[in-house]
Amino acid sequence: MRKRIFKILFISVFAAMLGLGIVSPLMPIFAESLGASGIWLGIIFSGFSLSRGIFMPIIGSISDKKGRKKFITFGLLLYAIVSLLYLLATNVYTLSLIRFIHGFASAMVIPIAMAYVGETTEEGKEGSSMGTFNISLFLGMGAGPFLGGILHDSFGMSSVFYAMSGLTAIAFLITVIFLPDMNYSKAIKKSSSFKRLLKNDIMKGLLLYRVTRAMGRGGVMSFLPIFASTIHISLTQIGTILSVNIFLSALLQRPFGKLADKYNKFNLIIVGSIIGALPLLFVPFCHNFWHLLFINAIMGGGGALAMPAATAITVKVGKIVGMGSSMGIFNTAMSVGMVLGPLLSGVVMDILGINSIFYVAGIISLLGTAVFYYYIRKGLAHKNGN
Repeated sequence: MRKRIFKILFISVFAAMLGLGIVSPLMPIFAESLGASGIWLGIIFSGFSLSRGIFMPIIGSISDKKGRKKFITFGLLLYAIVSLLYLLATNVYTLSLIRFIHGFASAMVIPIAMAYVGETTEEGKEGSSMGTFNISLFLGMGAGPFLGGILHDSFGMSSVFYAMSGLTAIAFLITVIFLPDMNYSKAIKKSSSFKRLLKNDIMKGLLLYRVTRAMGRGGVMSFLPIFASTIHISLTQIGTILSVNIFLSALLQRPFGKLADKYNKFNLIIVGSIIGALPLLFVPFCHNFWHLLFINAIMGGGGALAMPAATAITVKVGKIVGMGSSMGIFNTAMSVGMVLGPLLSGVVMDILGINSIFYVAGIISLLGTAVFYYYIRKGLAHKNGN
């Protein structure tokens, strides 16, 4: 049963993330075609993450009591419908609203699927299990931008949204037909979950790291296509650059997940986050496709090293306080960063120019690593009674 659940969720999440990834290199350009300024680009991207951040903890906690399948299937269905609504967007206001609804749908899919997998994971194999499942996320997001660029260049913008809707509809059908509904967390008390999570110094460090890391990444992913266009890189090449970053992360998830099971998870997060953050400072010095491709490959490798260790820690906590709550708040931290990152980057772009976005993103990511290190030391010292 455990393997069956894993395979179904892996395929479904891959299909959903592939659909979502298809539009990632094109959304800034689509938004600009509707008259979006730098700050409006930030609002449009942040709307998706704001909605996720609001609803993920709530839905995650409820799923600990009511089961997972109903949320995952309804979320995928809403995904498919919302994907077609993008075709009706005529200005920045309607596009922002659609992005907010899209975020609500996402809140019912990815964190709940991660909670489902986390609860079926064997003790001591959290890193390898979650690392393997993370492949579905990264592989879908990695292949998506490349496919999206090809679809746009070959058939136009509308084809991208049709493809996103169709892929998500396939994922919906797979979960409806094949995914069993199981509820592992009936014994968890909802009233204690979030309180216990937020009191834990290790989780504080992990969540704050997640926020700052997402702030840096959110700004970059939102505005990198615009920067790339200034150095005369085509949409297909932009999609390739984004795909290599994420695709490399996908390939490294399983081996780095095994490392997380054997070695110190906190050290892996620190090293990985530094490797992922430093290249951001060098993006403005890129002058062609190959420079930008190399920088993004390094960032992808750093993120791949940190991610399995971070999700493994979250699974361990979730087995105590509720997996839905744990994964919900873990992904909410990312959404908070994804809200703040594009907004801050939009302001920075309007005031200082697009190059400054990457300097700010790199500094914020490095500061997040320092904050994580501080809370981990504090949490371990408290645990050891020092």
